[in-house]
Amino acid sequence: MSSLGSEGVLAGMTDDNLCMEIDPPLTDDYATTEDWRWALGKVVPSVVVLRTTICRTFDTEAAGASQATGFVVDKHRGIILTNRHVVKPGPLMAEAMFVNREEIPVYPVYRDPVHDFGFFRYEPSAVQFLDYDEIPLAPEAARVGLEIRVVGNDSGEKVSILAGTLARLDRDAPLYKKDGYNDFNTFYIQAASGTKGGSSGSPVIDRQGRAVALNAGGRTSTASAFFLPLERVVRALAILQKGNDSVTNKASIPRGTLQATFLHKGFDETRRLGLRSKTEQVVRNASPPAETGMLVVDSVVPYGPADKRLEPGAADKRLEPGDVLVCLNGEVTTQFLKMESLLDDSVDCKVELQIERGGKPLTLTLTVQDLHSVTPDHFLEVGGAVIHPLSYQQARNFHFQCGLVYVADQGYLLSRAGVPRHAVIKKFAGEDITRLEDFVSVLSKLSRGVRVPLEYISYKDRHRRKSAIVTIDRHEWYAPPELYTRNDSSGLWTIRPALPPESPLLSPPLTNTVADLSAASVLLHDFSLQEPRQERDNRDNAVPERVIEPSLVMLEVHVPLSCMLDGVNSKHFSGTGVIVYHSQNMGLIAVDKNTVVVSVSDVMLSFAAYPIEIPGEVVFLHPVHNFAFVAYDPSALGPGASLVRAAQLLPEPALCRGDSVYLVGLSKSLQATSRKSFVTDPSAVLDIGSSHSPRYRATNMEVIELDSDFGSKFSGVLADELGRVHAIWGSFSNYVKYNSSSSEGQHQFVRGIPIYAISQILDKIVSGADTGPVRLVNGIKRNMPLVRILEVELFPTLLSKARSFGLSDTSIQALVNKDPIRRQVLRVKGCLAGSKAENVLEQGDMFLAINKDPVTCFRHIEDACQQLDRCNQTNGVLTLTIFRQGREIEVAVGTDVRDGSGTTRMINWGGCVVQDTHSAVRALGFLPQAGHGVYVVKWCHGSPGNRYGLYGTQWIVQVNGKPTPDLDAFSAVTKEIEHGEFVRLNTIYLSGKPRVLTLKQDLHYWPTWELRFDPETAMWRRTTIKALESSIV
Repeated sequence: MSSLGSEGVLAGMTDDNLCMEIDPPLTDDYATTEDWRWALGKVVPSVVVLRTTICRTFDTEAAGASQATGFVVDKHRGIILTNRHVVKPGPLMAEAMFVNREEIPVYPVYRDPVHDFGFFRYEPSAVQFLDYDEIPLAPEAARVGLEIRVVGNDSGEKVSILAGTLARLDRDAPLYKKDGYNDFNTFYIQAASGTKGGSSGSPVIDRQGRAVALNAGGRTSTASAFFLPLERVVRALAILQKGNDSVTNKASIPRGTLQATFLHKGFDETRRLGLRSKTEQVVRNASPPAETGMLVVDSVVPYGPADKRLEPGAADKRLEPGDVLVCLNGEVTTQFLKMESLLDDSVDCKVELQIERGGKPLTLTLTVQDLHSVTPDHFLEVGGAVIHPLSYQQARNFHFQCGLVYVADQGYLLSRAGVPRHAVIKKFAGEDITRLEDFVSVLSKLSRGVRVPLEYISYKDRHRRKSAIVTIDRHEWYAPPELYTRNDSSGLWTIRPALPPESPLLSPPLTNTVADLSAASVLLHDFSLQEPRQERDNRDNAVPERVIEPSLVMLEVHVPLSCMLDGVNSKHFSGTGVIVYHSQNMGLIAVDKNTVVVSVSDVMLSFAAYPIEIPGEVVFLHPVHNFAFVAYDPSALGPGASLVRAAQLLPEPALCRGDSVYLVGLSKSLQATSRKSFVTDPSAVLDIGSSHSPRYRATNMEVIELDSDFGSKFSGVLADELGRVHAIWGSFSNYVKYNSSSSEGQHQFVRGIPIYAISQILDKIVSGADTGPVRLVNGIKRNMPLVRILEVELFPTLLSKARSFGLSDTSIQALVNKDPIRRQVLRVKGCLAGSKAENVLEQGDMFLAINKDPVTCFRHIEDACQQLDRCNQTNGVLTLTIFRQGREIEVAVGTDVRDGSGTTRMINWGGCVVQDTHSAVRALGFLPQAGHGVYVVKWCHGSPGNRYGLYGTQWIVQVNGKPTPDLDAFSAVTKEIEHGEFVRLNTIYLSGKPRVLTLKQDLHYWPTWELRFDPETAMWRRTTIKALESSIV
């Protein structure tokens, strides 16, 4: 076959018409090394590295930081040409770096709605130390066989020069993504040049130093590059230059559209589509000899200018896929360039199209639409979600009508409701939504905490509407809703409040009370459950299941993306909890900390005893044990309050090996599920390693293991035959590294958590007798308990192993007498950094006794710490007998007091979440010197932290040379930094390695704000620390 193809090529060379397209003799186009050296010497100084930060997800582009290439096309006006997918359609901050490492700010001035080119503007006087020139554009010089060079930032390199040869001038526009940006209605140039990431926007130059095309994309598998022709770029640049020279310094680049996509098909295929022979003859005679095809309609956007589906007899008045374009305004049109020129010059005017549809000639009259009118230039940001009118780009991708209300980013508000990205909103709070203004109007009528229905469609399941329940944030996780509008004069997006001042949403509740849930939850006031149901069968587990079921609750926990503190690695958790207290004023649920991870979260409760969903509030997180307490308001249950009851707890006697228990929990459908199991190990010790990003892990705990359960995702309780609770069957997380790579995965498993520790804390909360911090719970101020702990991580060692370390027979016998079952000694694995035990205990120390009383398990230590509180010992010191390096010695070790509030304060600076060092980090055994510093836990996409590499898991110890030992100092220092200033940061990694980096502050898109828990109102309050006047919230 290849030989036949070769023969066909040779035969074609004898045809005079084809010979017209063969390149001139090589001798006329031959470029020497000196030619290229001269051309590159002229071009390279004009090529810049573009470092861009997409501040918000918008339209086809996601927030993030990237780098690309551009080149100067107008030195005197300061205009840089690059790709549209570099300039981006949404909010963006960018810098250009010249070859001499001069870096200047640049601002987007134009991005084409369809074709892959755009312009940045810069101040020419800002370049002070470089002699450079502009690169001329020569689209007419592009031809097959032309030797070219691609000059740009390839694969992150400062300057990279790749050679190639133009192979095709009529390639179809490449398809990049089905739900992202794609170019269309144009040819592309293909070349054998393996460009890579970062080279987007590079000039494709000839030996004369002229840009003949613009690098846009490539296919790495075939080392092919795709270049955009420059004809439409030249037109746009000329209009832009004229606008810059005008008095108003504004330019409007006319762009017309019929909202139809055309493909260039060969005459052979157009004949198969029904093109008549006489029409083909007319077209061939009117076209250049090298023309080989015609334009064919590929797709039409619904309800666009070319659709007209609502008009009577619309079939003969609109374009349809497969239509062959013959003439446009009476001129034979077979090329994209001619069609685009006619449309761009006819905005808001009618054009006449002569087409053939299946051999039938038709004449259509269509109105050319302004392409910029279907390209959104504004969006709403609410609860982290970005919502705007559906663009022509995405309407074409999804086959939807332009202008519909489109979800570019779900944020927290919509992701919590399960609404996906790319969704189109059809109804909100019962009202039809056709425009963004409709959505804002409905939003302005809502109050904080309400739950309202939302209906949407997705392009992946376009024929069915889906519904979701959207919860308006009760807490101030995010700024109030804002409208962003693009301003091409400044290159920024102006920001203004989206809601009127009188909107209920702008008036946060004074206290954390339950909002009206009638829109989402069905409160059946006539509802009455039947009498406690009869035993369904003779199963052994039927009685405990029936007794426990009214006490079980399913928890759905959502963590705001802007507040993922303490190393939280997920935004959604779920699990089963058990009601341990239920009165008229307060209900308390005990649940594992793998379900309720941090206090900065929204908790929704679904009760097995009554069909209702109400919010809960995290009121206590145990600093060591894997359990938390969530409070709820019993009055929110309505008639269900009398059906819900607290479980009976049975802390003593402790379970033993071989005991039978009943594992009872809830299925996803809130059905009680149970089975009888046997205890295989009542005192199994956990050994959970630290993750790459430290987060809570259970330490110093003994758990219960069973012979059988329902799998790693089933949680609940362990009860006896009467339904009394011995333990919570809770979820734990372990972090497993994959082979030798640095990536890790989260492994979830379940174990029993003895109820004794839960019972002790519960008694303190209910009695309110503790002297801990005061917080509001269901409108009543309560003293929350403090927990005295020895901040040391321990692990057990068998006495047989301890003997090998030199432990005496006397000590071994004393430990055996104390606990003949465990036969172990506790050893120090490490002390928490900053704890009172840090400078007293050493790794490997063996605990023998506390105050002369032998110690063999973690509970003995906890009991000794609690004894200090009961004895009102103010110094909180334990006298430990330890075995160290062959000697038994006594040491006085101080204990630490911790509350159950968790982290209650954070600062968002430069898009980075900054907090005090949490205990999971301190457990690594290291803190920076001189006041520790503030800890960066995460960063946000598209933020300065993302752009400049201020990632999580490091401390900031100095800002511009000023120490930042805590959040107060950090807040004071950063408040002095103005917008656009570069900041010098001294940071320290978890490994102890110091680092210095710089960061440019952006207060326009990323103001500095603080989130703090207010115990007086039980609300999380957001306060702006530093912002531009237009960005203050």
